[in-house]
Amino acid sequence: MTYAPDNRNFYDADSHVMELPNFIIDYADKEFKDLIPPVNYKASLVTDEEVEIIVKNGGKHSKEHVDAQIALGDRLIAESKEIQALGAFNREDRSIAMDMLGFKKQLVFATHSVVTPFRDLRGKAKYVDKQGVKVTPELRYGATRAHNRAMSDFCSLDNRLMGVGVIPLHEPELAMKELDFAIKSGLEAIWIPHYACGDRSPGHVALDPFWDKLSQEGIPFLMHVGGSPLQLDKSWSDNGKPPSKDWMGGGENVRAKDMVVMHQGPETFISMMVLDGVFERHPKLRGASVELGAGWVPEMLKRLDYVVKTWSRVDKNLSEIKRKPSEQLIEQMAFTPFHHEDVGMLIDTSHPELYLFSSDYPHVEGTTDPIGRFERFLTEYDENIKNLFYSENFLRLFPNARI
Repeated sequence: MTYAPDNRNFYDADSHVMELPNFIIDYADKEFKDLIPPVNYKASLVTDEEVEIIVKNGGKHSKEHVDAQIALGDRLIAESKEIQALGAFNREDRSIAMDMLGFKKQLVFATHSVVTPFRDLRGKAKYVDKQGVKVTPELRYGATRAHNRAMSDFCSLDNRLMGVGVIPLHEPELAMKELDFAIKSGLEAIWIPHYACGDRSPGHVALDPFWDKLSQEGIPFLMHVGGSPLQLDKSWSDNGKPPSKDWMGGGENVRAKDMVVMHQGPETFISMMVLDGVFERHPKLRGASVELGAGWVPEMLKRLDYVVKTWSRVDKNLSEIKRKPSEQLIEQMAFTPFHHEDVGMLIDTSHPELYLFSSDYPHVEGTTDPIGRFERFLTEYDENIKNLFYSENFLRLFPNARI
């Protein structure tokens, strides 16, 4: 018996690989191998001891551990978490986990290996991060290619696993080169950082070839937590009191103040794309905002409609937008609600085609029962609405994923 009931199809818009230390180093070109830092689990629930045991075992869980995970049956998603989860980093084990979970398809994101590709250096000494690593354009895109090779390989044995590549937009020409490579590698979506990459708006004309290529190839772009700094500028946390702890009891992950404004990054990014006419110029472009919540979406649609209608009288750029922003986003974007957000209310106040189911396997944030968490908000809705949320909205973005 699988975790997902067989009365409908479930397409999972968010899952992860829990990378071992050398995840992308092993796939890097030789000139970058000594420059890319190993995966660091410092800001997570995973201990160094756990990682060391797995590495010493040849990058695998012990047979006894795997057998114990399989014995969980339909309780796998409830009890199999983080790096100890079945298939967290081993692609053969992940196929077994997919059999047990029962999802038709599953987008697979990295967890910790996007640090070098996505490093945000705005406002800092040029190219030098806080660890003193010189992040040149060559290193940024060398790490990007290594990540995408690794992700392609992880997902290569099971067509239910849909690998998500990463591409920073700092250097448009290099971004195009890596987009070609990612597509040829079989990756099925592209995760981009949701900040002004290279000090440009995502709607800058220099990036139009990038959006056009995604449109023509039918490859959606994705935003995800971790695609922008997790934490607020330190000045906002300076309140004269002891430092706040993050949600895991440490200090380097998401804290309370970070969580309440997490939506501002993706909302800003999407809004700039609308106002700069990206969706208008590329009506076949598709995208999604993943693990960034969705409670902010209905008001964003209303605000964008109002702004374009009002300011188009004086802003020539806005006057060229013919479709209402809300229509653009309903047709071209989708969003994954957090498990505590009332997806039924979001549907009622916006549109049923905007929202996607996600499990976040094997992260603990996905909860022990993601389907049950969302179902409590959908009990009064008909099967058509439920099917949109659990499968059809996903298939609008990824029509080739239908099974």
